[in-house]
Formats: sequence, structure tokens, C-alpha cells
Amino acid sequence: MRLGRSAAGATPVDWLVVGLGNPGSQYAATRHNIGFEVASALAARWQLPKAKRKFAGLVTDGRAGLGGPGSPRVAVILPQTYMNESGRSVGPARGAYRVPLERILVLHDEIDLPFGDIRARMGGGLAGHNGLKSLKRELGSPDFARVRIGVDRPPSTDPDRVAAYVLGRFSEPRADVAELIERSTDVAERIVLGETELA
Repeated sequence: MRLGRSAAGATPVDWLVVGLGNPGSQYAATRHNIGFEVASALAARWQLPKAKRKFAGLVTDGRAGLGGPGSPRVAVILPQTYMNESGRSVGPARGAYRVPLERILVLHDEIDLPFGDIRARMGGGLAGHNGLKSLKRELGSPDFARVRIGVDRPPSTDPDRVAAYVLGRFSEPRADVAELIERSTDVAERIVLGETELA
């Protein structure tokens, strides 16, 4: 059966995968951008086409996993709006791809988890994360799926120090960061392929 196109010209997908981060080379490889890293790793693993500028983001779509006819259709988006306005990108993409809220999978950094810890869940609190706040604002609900990627917390509650910490580069060994990205990619892939149920 051929899927019809939505009014915006996008073929509906089974999952919309959102990597949270900030555009620009100055933010590359920072803690706050690990969502971008994992989403990009997924797109590469699934051999999706080169991303195009659309919905105020970089978007690619195709099939997940092995890519056969039975594989889920996915779209992967990296909002280019800056973290605090991520919802302005994801909202229109969700509408064009006609994705139910619970089939939006958001990949993001989590300072309330130790470095290397990865947790997946459906919905929940926003923990002061401005990207998640923007998504809730634009989507009308926080009840989307998430992969929370632990980047640890600085030894301070001062908002300026916390901001400087998440916008800074990892102090952990590069190999450990690469392993965290790989494991987070595995977790996200299992969710999309239906191998992991979210509570």
C-alpha cells in the first residue's frame, strides 16, 4: 500500500527522531549537543539520505534498521533554531509527517544523570531543560518519548555556571564520549524498531 503525502509534501513516518542541540561550529562536541551527535549517528547507521534544510532544521527520512519494506519509516531532524526554540522546528515537522505525539523520540543531554548513564522513558518532567520546555510549548504536551543521555552536573547550582558547563566541551576521554554516543544510538534504535517498550 502506498502512503499518501501530507499537505506539506512529506510522506508520513512511523517515528520522528529529534536530536536536540545548537547549530554552529562553536557548539559542536559540547555536552548540550550530544542529542545532535546521537541523531546523526542514527541517520548514518540507517544510511538515510543527506539531510536537507526544512522546518527550520536539517531533516532526512527513510527506513530504519535494515531498510527493508517491513522496517519502520523514520524522519530524523536536527532543529537549527537554537535549543531554546527547538519546538518551532519540531512542531511543523510533526504536522507534515503526521506523527502521533508518542512516536516523537527526543534525544537530549541530561545533567541529572551521571556521565555515561542512559535512560529511556515516555513523558515525564522537564528538569529545567530549555529544549524540552520549547517542545512542550509547541507540541502542547510533554508526553513524547525520550532518550536521556547523562552528561553529569557541575559542582554548582549557579545557573551561569551550569550553562557554561553544558555549553562546554567534554572533559572525559574522547573514547568514553564516543562509547556513550554509540550506546545511546543503540538504545534509540531499539525503541524505533520496537525492541524496547517505554514506560
